Amino acid sequence: MSLRGGSLIAVTSRVRRRSLSFVAAMALASVTACAGDRSTAHAPYRDASLATETRVRDLLRRMTLDEKFWQLYMAPGDPAESRDSLIHGVYGLQLRALRTDGDRDTLGDPTALARRYADRANRVQHFFVDSTRLGIPAILFEEAAHGLVQYGAMAYPAAIALAASWDTVLVRRVATAIAREARTRGVRQVLSPVLNLARDPRWGRVEETFGEDALLASAMGVAYIQPFERAGVVTTPKHFIANYGDGGRDSYPIEVSRRQLEEVWYPPFRAAVEIGGARSVMAAYNSVDGSPAAQNHELLTETLRDAWGFRGVTISDAAGVGGANVLHFTAPDYATATKLALDAGLDVIFQSSVDQARLFRKSFADGMIAPRTIDSAVARVLRLKFALGLFERPYVNSDSAASASGDSANRRLARDAARASIVLLRNERIAPRLATAPMRDSGRRALPLDRSDARVAVIGADALDARLGGYTAPGARAVSIADALRERIEPRLVVSIARGPGRVTRSVVPVDSSALRHDSSGVTVGGLRGEYFDNITFGHAPVLTRTDRTLDFSWTLGGPARALPRDWYSARWTGMLRAPASSRVRLGIQGNDGYRLWLDGRLLIDNWHKHSNGMMVVPVQLERGTTHALRVDYFETTGNGHVRLVWDQGVVDDSRARIAEAVAAARTSQTAIVVAGIEEGEFRDRSSLKLPGHQEELILAVAATGTPTVVVLVGAGAITMSPWLDRVAAVVSVWYPGQEGGRAIADMLLGDANPAGRLPMTFPMSEGQLPLVYDHKPTGRGDDYADGTGQPLFPFGHGLSYSSFEYASLAIEPSSIAVNGRATVRCRVTNTGVRAGDEVVQLYLRRTLSSVAQPIYKLTGFQRISLRPGESRDVTFTLGPTELSILDVDRRRVVEPGDVRILIGASSRDLRLRGTLTLR
Repeated sequence: MSLRGGSLIAVTSRVRRRSLSFVAAMALASVTACAGDRSTAHAPYRDASLATETRVRDLLRRMTLDEKFWQLYMAPGDPAESRDSLIHGVYGLQLRALRTDGDRDTLGDPTALARRYADRANRVQHFFVDSTRLGIPAILFEEAAHGLVQYGAMAYPAAIALAASWDTVLVRRVATAIAREARTRGVRQVLSPVLNLARDPRWGRVEETFGEDALLASAMGVAYIQPFERAGVVTTPKHFIANYGDGGRDSYPIEVSRRQLEEVWYPPFRAAVEIGGARSVMAAYNSVDGSPAAQNHELLTETLRDAWGFRGVTISDAAGVGGANVLHFTAPDYATATKLALDAGLDVIFQSSVDQARLFRKSFADGMIAPRTIDSAVARVLRLKFALGLFERPYVNSDSAASASGDSANRRLARDAARASIVLLRNERIAPRLATAPMRDSGRRALPLDRSDARVAVIGADALDARLGGYTAPGARAVSIADALRERIEPRLVVSIARGPGRVTRSVVPVDSSALRHDSSGVTVGGLRGEYFDNITFGHAPVLTRTDRTLDFSWTLGGPARALPRDWYSARWTGMLRAPASSRVRLGIQGNDGYRLWLDGRLLIDNWHKHSNGMMVVPVQLERGTTHALRVDYFETTGNGHVRLVWDQGVVDDSRARIAEAVAAARTSQTAIVVAGIEEGEFRDRSSLKLPGHQEELILAVAATGTPTVVVLVGAGAITMSPWLDRVAAVVSVWYPGQEGGRAIADMLLGDANPAGRLPMTFPMSEGQLPLVYDHKPTGRGDDYADGTGQPLFPFGHGLSYSSFEYASLAIEPSSIAVNGRATVRCRVTNTGVRAGDEVVQLYLRRTLSSVAQPIYKLTGFQRISLRPGESRDVTFTLGPTELSILDVDRRRVVEPGDVRILIGASSRDLRLRGTLTLR
């Protein structure tokens, strides 16, 4: 039996010993650093035998203002491209972009790619050590939410999938492997993990999180962070705090009580700092209580540093500091935004390019920031660099990098992790449909597949595409579900493939630049002539005239140009439209209201008013090779402008034919597996949780054949299923399963792996129920709606198995304790099935009476255990002041006397055992 779980105690106690294998390999790297300035060659800050504070003070007093500024700046870049700017040094650089043109042969060789990254890291560090005055090395940083985001690095299951494993030991193994790849390539900081809670599945970044629950996210976050920090790679929990708002919209303003922050949103970050040892924290984009997170003194100083004792480095999200100026409008310019950020407790400004530093340097040059504030921030940066040993060991060994990325154990681990994360949501009994199917199978469950006669139709774009999710290494080569099934050597496994209609259905597309042209100084050029006005009436000459290759714009952060206000402008595009073919097309405008369209001098669309966003199209007959005078007028009075010139030229809707192809494949198969997916990601929030495109129609059509249908869901956010759930035999969530996900899913479908993943978030029945979380506080009336229930479709913690498990023998010892005492909760779990399998035992607590309303129940511990058929094991949890405390009316953490209900089960809605612990 193995135990893989979490509680506030378990997080601190089950820490594995550090593996020194790859750290020792770093000794092969060069340990000499040449001083850029000979006068500092023997300076105290270069003496590793001295105390860190002595070295920091010595180096800090030698630094110019420019050198201090650049130690508080990070961005993607390379000294080979920005030598003049970086000659003063830099906090850190991101070296993700790797030139592969003319060297495509290395894309399939992770060891060669790893060597190239290591060599480039060494070249960059040589520049800072040898060519800058003080020789301060840079921190090379990268993203690593579920694998290092560099060519050749392994892509593991997405963070939400790792959370679905409910297995902290597994997460440690994955993090250890990623940290090894990062460290050997010279990466010393990762902008991971995401510790925001996924309490609204409409948010597009759910895939990066560890789910909706604070304890689960805390346990997973600590398990992820510690291996990196032990390996000398700084982690950066993000985004501090609560990176989405109402409607699940990314970076929307947060207006929540201090109590909610402390009870719900803070715990994963606090655990990351106090238990995990994270040495950096990233501020969020959004405002919190009216103050942008990157300029929020209460967050960055009062909470993070003063209350939690954080001594590391705080950084902004990319371009987050300037958000006070261009998004939140709490600062008049970038210089003021910079001052507000550093005064609030931010240390490092993160931007998208090196040359953007000029926007923030002004606040330093003009003396807007107190020298003490600057020096405090720089000192924290220097302490971190000394702690990382960068001054003594700035370089890496390419052999070690090649070994880490070429390790076959990484691929096996990726497959294990994907297996562990699969959640079997539904698995009904089915009767054979085909006459050739053996009657003895009548009444078997849909999964695993019957290997005695496995004729399987595999249907869906996601069965072939093998998507890996966001923040994935470029060029990562994944095994698809279809390929994984086809590569299996099974005597009677017959696989038929049908792509289906896909996730995205387009009725129109932007007019291609090849169809647009205009006259410029007597010369015909591609695109349209764009004239931009600082009014909405075209009342005087335009302030800007340019050529726009296409008419497809979204001005979410400002106006079309700096000379124009973001919320008061108009534009006119003129030119010619050339017809590529003879056809009757639909031509029109998609975007904010306030537009008109002329063709050959005829007004086709007149929508010259503000109302909302939408699309208007009209039919137009075009003949191949003909050209037509085109004019579009547009105005914007509220900001967030959107305008696109669209048509349906070349758009082919073949969804009916693809569904018919899928149906034909299903009719000749014993089982139909429909793999369906969603569209999401950063700044891609969803207003609807249903499957996009024609995928629901596809599932219903396949199920209507009578062939038992299994739906495999690819994606991180919750999916509504009401139209088709009762028509299918089984439903499986595989999230974004990583490079080896296809093989892991094939293992599960064929019964070689027994699913044991559990939902780390609630799946609602409809969007109207949102937000819907398992641990809400009691309502003042009821939970239901006039037209439906308030219950979830699938609850937090839910997941089925090919085995069955029995819970018994609950014991609470002692059953009564003092408020500062401890109790042990024990139960016996037995595998009553015929297969070996894992069960996730979940402990929930509910206060029967308290001074402040508490959640109806709250996850307080969990353990994932492995049991053979017929095997029983005792599962034990320990409850003490940490687990039993609440925030009282004054937001003090206390343990109040009274009864606490102990609830143990297989999900938040499948609670098998109940007892009472009395606190006195």
